[in-house]
Amino acid sequence: MKARLACRAVVLIALTAGCSEEPTGAGPVGGDDVEARIIRYLGDNLAPGEAVVVSELSGEIFSSPEEQAALDRLFDAFFRIPLFLVQFNSGTGEIPTLREISQQFNFSAPGQADVMLRIMESDPRIPRFFERDPESGEIMSLDVDLIVNHPQFGQEIERTLAGWTGRALPGFAMETFDGAEINSLDLAGRPYMVYVWFSNCPPCVATSPLLVDLYATYADTGFEIIAANADRILELPYDDQVRTDYVEEAEFRFPATHLTDEVQSAFGGVTVFPTMFFVDREGVVVRHFMNFQEESVLDEAIQATL
Repeated sequence: MKARLACRAVVLIALTAGCSEEPTGAGPVGGDDVEARIIRYLGDNLAPGEAVVVSELSGEIFSSPEEQAALDRLFDAFFRIPLFLVQFNSGTGEIPTLREISQQFNFSAPGQADVMLRIMESDPRIPRFFERDPESGEIMSLDVDLIVNHPQFGQEIERTLAGWTGRALPGFAMETFDGAEINSLDLAGRPYMVYVWFSNCPPCVATSPLLVDLYATYADTGFEIIAANADRILELPYDDQVRTDYVEEAEFRFPATHLTDEVQSAFGGVTVFPTMFFVDREGVVVRHFMNFQEESVLDEAIQATL
């Protein structure tokens, strides 16, 4: 996707005021933060409706490797936000807030989610599939059909709307944090869940201790959890040491793996974190959740796999 984005003309709209979401604390924040500088630049220097060629923005204004990497991440997020909105809505029946969008995409700059939505509103390639409150900037309505029928997004989101419950989870293979491989064949005949998360994702941080407690209860039944971390495919600024420290401090007693592009795609293009697939002994998904769930809900899902 990054190669395509580098040569596309993207219409950007400036935001100089009215940012309504608070910084989330999900990622690095500060006056020298690269991504925050880019967001401030867009807000301070672009006129509404002004067309900007991404390659020019990258080469002439933001030229360092760190700045170009941040631009790549922002424009990758730009094309994933519609998928996230529809996945979130289909999974929860609700419309995400600006804060929830910021949490899901690790946006740490003040007003960043609002800027990204305003960019989207101005881009002629993106149908106007949402309406926002003019004062708060929050999304008030969402037209799922416009996205589903869009040639760029429809095919990717079709599997999500169809749902996973009652379907076999696709085969997978991932590398654990310590370099071993774990795959679906290793789990044949066992109940398990795949927990897709990323570092410092607030709903994931709230979910992890619940899973640790539940695993302690159900591990003796043969139930397994695979914690598939998405940092690498999301290009987040966390290294292996950060991830290893987190799983040790959280006291994971189940395998932590690196999610791959292939597995993410096979699982329906996961864009809501955490996403959880509860799989029975036959390899069939019996529960499929997106976003934070209460411990009682997770407990019932585990029992369903057993």
